[in-house]
Amino acid sequence: MADEELFGALPVQMIAQAFDPGRPRLREPVRDQIELRAVDLDSLIAADHPARVIWDYVRGLDLRPLEQAVRAREHTPGQAPVSPRLLLALWLYATSEGIGSARALARMCVSHDAYRWLCGSVSVNYHGLSDFRTADAKLLDQLLTENVATLSAAHVINLDEVVQDGVRVRASAGAGSFRRSKTLHKELKKARRRVIQLKQEVDDDADASNRRMRAAGERAAREREARVSAALAKLAQIEAERERRAKTNKKQIAKQKEPRASTTDPQARIMKMADGGYRPAYNCQLGTVANGQIVVALDVTAIGSDRGLMPPMLTQIERRHGRRPRRYLIDGGFNKNDDTEWAASIGVNVYGPPIRSKHQTNPYAPRHDDGPGVTAWRRRMDSPHGKAVYKRRSMGECINARFRQWNLRQFLVRGRLKVQAVLGMFALANNILQGHRLINLAT
Repeated sequence: MADEELFGALPVQMIAQAFDPGRPRLREPVRDQIELRAVDLDSLIAADHPARVIWDYVRGLDLRPLEQAVRAREHTPGQAPVSPRLLLALWLYATSEGIGSARALARMCVSHDAYRWLCGSVSVNYHGLSDFRTADAKLLDQLLTENVATLSAAHVINLDEVVQDGVRVRASAGAGSFRRSKTLHKELKKARRRVIQLKQEVDDDADASNRRMRAAGERAAREREARVSAALAKLAQIEAERERRAKTNKKQIAKQKEPRASTTDPQARIMKMADGGYRPAYNCQLGTVANGQIVVALDVTAIGSDRGLMPPMLTQIERRHGRRPRRYLIDGGFNKNDDTEWAASIGVNVYGPPIRSKHQTNPYAPRHDDGPGVTAWRRRMDSPHGKAVYKRRSMGECINARFRQWNLRQFLVRGRLKVQAVLGMFALANNILQGHRLINLAT
């Protein structure tokens, strides 16, 4: 029988063809989709977050002097400003996070959860943040004193032993902004002519928009004139200081070049920095309790050397806290026999290394012109006890390292008072967070 007759009733087999799976299915972002989200601000950060620590501190402060200056009152019209309590908390937390720009802080208040939690749906702008930071340096000074008093009363720090150290921070001025006396007088005449010219244009122009623009230019010219005048005053101060030093060191003064002052930040001075370079900077002095890493006093100077800066810091500590430390630890840069003698006369024992002589003489041996305080200091630093106490000075360097981590490398403000306000913000933020840790360890 033929194959066709035997299998003729079977269906015809189709040849298998390749299967096409089509394009891959992926979840692509759709950013124009409108969403409604329920957000609980209080759950954005953890219960032990540093922002909560800072807010708990700020919430308990008496800020009535700042609040009384607010013109917006109940039952009266006017825009309500941002609470000074909130602005202070934002700056303290931003300082501890290494943010020193008002514009950067304003952006973080929109995008970062910790700052959004602090704001609590209150909108802030960079201009208000910038004005608040340096508006009241005396308030920050008072808050620092009260904070140290609270920690001392809680017995978490001991003011018997204080370390003083200096850190040089770059100023907000370029090296090219420093001018000599002749150039400064030319710049002052030019600035005054510009102010008169712009004032005349503002008075003659009837167009309101252009008048506002020229008024802004006139204001900038007046500020330029004020800075140049301040630079000339600073130059006169430098020259007077040189004349005073020339009485005891004529050769060194004769080698120095003609003094210069900055037209950008007249109070800044060119100093030798830690890396060996020379830049416009401020010398920031910190008095700290090394054992707890708490700042108890601070100062900002335009002096490139630390010599002679111990007495002002000791005087400030006594003014702030009503007492003097028993042991005062300094490095070799502060070493000055007259200061050591003065400290001994008021009951403060100085611990610091003596200056090594190039003649290889014993630095601990008494000298014929030593007073009783200096003699006791040499004997103290030659003893094992004195050397053991002095080793604790290294703990004071931790605060400098922490401030460097917080981006204290260059000030973004100009003028000694504003620089001191920013440094006070660093000190207060450090004390709040470090004090919270010390209190938790003590309980």
